[in-house]
Amino acid sequence: MRAGTFIGAIVGFLIFKRFWGVIFGAIIGGYVDSLLKSNSSKASSKSSYEPYRQRLAQSDFSTALMILSALVMKADGKVLKAELNYVKSFFARQFGEQHSAKLLLELRTILNQNISVQQAATDIKSFMTYESRMHILHYLFGIAQADGNVSEVEVKLIHTIANSIGISPSDFASIKAMFYKDVDVSYKILGIEPTASNEDIKKTYRQLAVKYHPDKVSHLGEEYQNGAKEKFQKVQDAYENLKKQRGFA
Repeated sequence: MRAGTFIGAIVGFLIFKRFWGVIFGAIIGGYVDSLLKSNSSKASSKSSYEPYRQRLAQSDFSTALMILSALVMKADGKVLKAELNYVKSFFARQFGEQHSAKLLLELRTILNQNISVQQAATDIKSFMTYESRMHILHYLFGIAQADGNVSEVEVKLIHTIANSIGISPSDFASIKAMFYKDVDVSYKILGIEPTASNEDIKKTYRQLAVKYHPDKVSHLGEEYQNGAKEKFQKVQDAYENLKKQRGFA
């Protein structure tokens, strides 16, 4: 019996001098126990995230990566070795072996914490450019695909993150399409319908070529530029494929 329930039972008996007073007091005491436990849990969750929130307020890019990586890695209820290896490899290239080792230790701690997707994403959105956020989305799909399969629950979570960091539906669909293969994949990467005219395809390609250009994320480091080049190449490949299919120059 928890303390609140026990104390409530005693108080109920002393006030009403009847057995039903004990029951009534115990019920009230149990409710108080549950309320205190809930408040304590919320306070604990808030306090565990607060240090990371302060670092995000200082535009700490590595903290943003660790939090979003952890959210996607545990999206389906289990953290796979393939996902951890993908993140480990990315961190090593992005931050160097020594610093990435420290980040991976902290990542393990974050994996055991309950961090709000919307809160973290909102804090991250506040200091990152749109182009940088798009490249992070590409990285998150890479984590999801590390085991060879992007599950529906992972797509749903990444979609939630995309909405929270302000990625447009068309840009989300374009990046998502880069990790799937079907007959319309080229159209999906460019974010257009198969009924689009050749001129619309050319116009959309020119817009995406500017949006996805690697120079847009040069401030994030070499690894992100490499990821940007990969995404930029997929846009180019999709355009060239449609040019070949439709026979226009």
